[in-house]
Amino acid sequence: QVQLVESGGGLVQPGGSLRLSCAASGRTFSTYAMGWFRQAPGKEREFVALISWSGSSTLYPDSVKGRFTISGDNAKRTVYLEMNNLKPEDTAVYYCAQANGFYYTNTKDNDYGMKYWGKGTLVTVSS
Repeated sequence: QVQLVESGGGLVQPGGSLRLSCAASGRTFSTYAMGWFRQAPGKEREFVALISWSGSSTLYPDSVKGRFTISGDNAKRTVYLEMNNLKPEDTAVYYCAQANGFYYTNTKDNDYGMKYWGKGTLVTVSS
């Protein structure tokens, strides 16, 4: 059974940084694409970063491009989300997800190919 456990959320001031971690277990980590998503109160869930199984492909929406970086450590079975220059509008619950294949898709309708989800970690950006 696949389990994804996020950590690293918290309260940070605007302009600050946080690094989220997602520890995966239950199946081979290195052969599946991973992603980070977020959901703010009253809003739909949106993707913020996707990474292919090899790490060679990544995708970010314009809202976080240049500020967020996704990376993975196969030995630790962990995927990270480095977030810099945080803004109040980044406040949300952040979820880690794992796909059922090597690559993510570009289709929002199928959650970009993600199949398994963590329970989330709250990030609050406020002064």
